[in-house]
Amino acid sequence: MNTIDNITYDEISIGQTATYSKTLTEDDLVLFATVSGDVNPVHLDAEFAATTMFKERIGHGAWTGSIISAALALELPGPGTVYLGQNLSFRAPVKVGDTITVNLEVTNKNDRKNYVTLDTVAINQDGTTVAKGSAEVIAPTEKLSLPKPELPPISIG
Repeated sequence: MNTIDNITYDEISIGQTATYSKTLTEDDLVLFATVSGDVNPVHLDAEFAATTMFKERIGHGAWTGSIISAALALELPGPGTVYLGQNLSFRAPVKVGDTITVNLEVTNKNDRKNYVTLDTVAINQDGTTVAKGSAEVIAPTEKLSLPKPELPPISIG
């Protein structure tokens, strides 16, 4: 059985790093549009997107933000983390088939509230930075090792 484990506040150190990767699939793009309600044609309509500066459909910026959220929730600090905020700037488009790797680095700890600040950089498979910023979280204080949930299959159409 796969598990997801956390890193407690006391175990976290300045400069500590972690990574998390996910590939944007066609299904991800459509599901994200469905769940968010963002049906901007630059994401869903190839003909329209061809007329834009991107020349093809692109993923939602918030999809990239959600991959950062997953990195925080699954890798550093992991389960039990409370996501307080994120500043994020988008640097390049994410396209269907791109694999995005989020690099996290701890830059600050606040012992009074168990707050942790992390630099967040999302890069594609070519090494291009697609988004960067910083996140603030409350790190868990208790060690957790939980079964990784199996997600149900979803079909579109």
